[in-house]
Amino acid sequence: MCDSGQDKGWRSRLTCVVVGMVAWSLASGIVSAVQAGATVNQDFRLWSPVYVTVPLSSSFIGYLEANPRFGDDVSEIDQLLIRPAVGYKLTEHLSLWQGYAWIGNYQPRFTEEHRVFQQLLYSRKFSFVKLFSRSRLEERIIDHADGTAVRARTMLRVDVPLPQAPDWAIVVYDEIFVNLNSVGNGPGGGFDQNRFFLGMNHQVTAHFNIDLGYQMQTLNTRPSGLINQINHVILLQWFINL
Repeated sequence: MCDSGQDKGWRSRLTCVVVGMVAWSLASGIVSAVQAGATVNQDFRLWSPVYVTVPLSSSFIGYLEANPRFGDDVSEIDQLLIRPAVGYKLTEHLSLWQGYAWIGNYQPRFTEEHRVFQQLLYSRKFSFVKLFSRSRLEERIIDHADGTAVRARTMLRVDVPLPQAPDWAIVVYDEIFVNLNSVGNGPGGGFDQNRFFLGMNHQVTAHFNIDLGYQMQTLNTRPSGLINQINHVILLQWFINL
């Protein structure tokens, strides 16, 4: 249970956080899927994003992401995201970012989306765990939508290094997306999607590491307010920190 002794305090609390994230994500997905009944569509997908982070000065950081996503049982490209950003270090562990994203949606026909986003990142490494959180606000200009859609998303990530192999870590994270407004011919307000990931991270070199694991993406793509799409994603993420 979540007892906290002098020696086990941090580890006990960490266990509670991880178990809570897993239980909440799986329960919310299962409950919504049951409510939606037979209307839930499912797909097997592969995402393989590359993230590059480079220091620009003592306070500023540059970032570039290229994120190809393959769907329909990994038979065709579904999306491509290109996302540059610039960050400013507020403290050793906290940074504020401004960025832009171009999104090409290829299925069932090609459409584009342009996003401007702001985000706050927190990252801290302890002796036995690394914590990361990201809170992002997106202003989305979507083809054929009557106005700008605004979406908030928050992610909490936990990396737990393996005692016998410190270059390897168990990774669990959850990210929830909420639409803050409704747009004609575009997203409706309320719950948009949730992404739950469980996998491994390998620190290959001081400047390069990889995530590999499973992500369950549950989406609400219709005004029903219920989950009607579940994507089972093999996620291979490449992190380059220069």
